[in-house]
Amino acid sequence: MRIFLAGATGVVGRRLMRLLRHDGHQVAGTTRTSAKTALLRELGAVPVVVDVFDAAALADAVAAAQPEMVIHQLTDLPSAPGTPGYQAAQEANRRLRIEGTRNLMQAARGAGVRRAVAQSIAFIYAPGLGIRSEDDPLDLAAEGTRQNTVQGIVTLEHEVLQTPGIEGIVLRYGYLYGPDTWYDAPPKPPSVHVDAAAHAALMAVKNGAGIYNIAEDDGAVSIAKARRELGFDPAYRIPAPC
Repeated sequence: MRIFLAGATGVVGRRLMRLLRHDGHQVAGTTRTSAKTALLRELGAVPVVVDVFDAAALADAVAAAQPEMVIHQLTDLPSAPGTPGYQAAQEANRRLRIEGTRNLMQAARGAGVRRAVAQSIAFIYAPGLGIRSEDDPLDLAAEGTRQNTVQGIVTLEHEVLQTPGIEGIVLRYGYLYGPDTWYDAPPKPPSVHVDAAAHAALMAVKNGAGIYNIAEDDGAVSIAKARRELGFDPAYRIPAPC
């Protein structure tokens, strides 16, 4: 399958890139800087240097790739919680989720793409008792930085799931841990290993529709739907070499 992978050099994107190529998919992978084109070629992608905030350039790039589906793994979070730059990064990531997602989905629609998978998060449900499922409400009453995060996610999920003509899949990841992330071990529920997160995106290439919690069985969110419809396994780790 021909796939346009936005965010191919990110922590999930790099792992997903290897999995997609291992399964025989043809992938055009994006980066904002030409300095990373060699990495993309090494991973097996056709490099696409594009800024997702440039709607016209992005539309041209997607059209040129002629993808059958788009995968959205874009994030902009270089700074960990509690470190300098974290608050500014949160606002940049909010903009990416809102404007970047809108531009990507419109580019996909213009190119005739019929399926899209996007990275979301599983830790913005409204407070409540028990394990959160995909049907539970999000924390729309949140304040401060969390409110910005919720706004970004609500817009992202709406764009992915409601763009006409495109079947959307949203993967709500827990807090990522593992190599190249901020955490070596699960920081708090819900968490998910970065390899398992990438593998869930691979499974969503051909399976599922709608929203899925992608996390471990740690009591925070239900992953029954992802197990059943995607074949998600939180214990999955990418073999070396892949």
